Amino acid sequence: MAKLPAAYERFQRTYRRVWEAYDRLGAAVHQEGPLDPKTRELVKLGMAIGGRLEGAVHSHARRALEAGASPDEIGHVVSLAVTTVGFPTAVAAFTWVEEVLKRRGASGKGKG
Repeated sequence: MAKLPAAYERFQRTYRRVWEAYDRLGAAVHQEGPLDPKTRELVKLGMAIGGRLEGAVHSHARRALEAGASPDEIGHVVSLAVTTVGFPTAVAAFTWVEEVLKRRGASGKGKG
């Protein structure tokens, strides 16, 4: 598992009860529905792309890989963003996902 960003860790220490409630909520929403872990992470990756949330794109790309998604599946999520949230957002997400894949020694064909 990747090291958490320093700001996240500081927030966790400073606002312990808030973070614990947030963590419990996250666990509950993941367990509540029928989606498998890989699908959940791909959906969350898509939402992070739509929100232009660079840190979340990195996080959910890593988590999708850990949940068994292939680089090509992750690339497909990025390519789907082109017609939904626009080419500039999709290209930004493409670069963020590339960073994760390079660090992991994984690469996709770019198909989608």
